[in-house]
This record gives sequence, structure tokens and C-alpha cells, in this order.
Amino acid sequence: MLKQLTTYRIWKKHNNYLSQHFWKERTFWSDGYFACSIGNVSKEIIQRYIQTQGS
Repeated sequence: MLKQLTTYRIWKKHNNYLSQHFWKERTFWSDGYFACSIGNVSKEIIQRYIQTQGS
């Protein structure tokens, strides 16, 4: 909801400028996920971490 509201307000305030750079969609956020790890962590631990995000 935070992403949705901030995108709406930024577009409302800066429509002319943003329309020059974002002509396809009016969004700043992607629907994907990013996970990065340093150290000795297994694939299973990373998958479990991703699956429990937001719970």
C-alpha cells in the first residue's frame, strides 16, 4: 500500500517530467524479489527466508 500511495502522489506532482522517462507504465516498483547473501548459506535457508517474508 505504501508503494502504491507514493507512486500515485509522485506521478500526480511530477507528471510532465516523469512522462518523458516512463512512457510505458506509471510505476517505479517491480513485481519481483531480490535476495542476496554473503557467507556460507544454503539454498534451502534462502528459500525459507524468502517464503516467510511478510508473515
